[in-house]
Amino acid sequence: MNTMMTLCPVCGERLAVIRLHCRACQTAIEGQFDPGPLGRLATEQLAFVETFVRCEGKLNRMERELGLSYPTLRSRLTDVIRQMGYPVGPEPPVLSEDERTRVLDLLAAGEIDSAEAMRRLEGEAA
Repeated sequence: MNTMMTLCPVCGERLAVIRLHCRACQTAIEGQFDPGPLGRLATEQLAFVETFVRCEGKLNRMERELGLSYPTLRSRLTDVIRQMGYPVGPEPPVLSEDERTRVLDLLAAGEIDSAEAMRRLEGEAA
């Protein structure tokens, strides 16, 4: 069975679902049905959401599975959230790998405590 298209391949607008059919009893129901927020997503965005769920919402697991950087994944997640019609909060600051490593090294050396490490990892100034 083919995946349901949600966006028009010609103009990109949302497609309306107008007929539902039961393969078991052959009942058909016609009308206008809203496929919901997930129905607003493009095929690639749906694939992203499936991977997100499979990885239990952990972007670090998605980094390994998809071979994409955290900022790229975060950007795609933001696009999905917007496409579903939800507001997006301010972008979290993204530390470089070197900055993250530096904070973790300071923590391991006992130069900062775990609360300070978390504060720095979340992007607050030192």
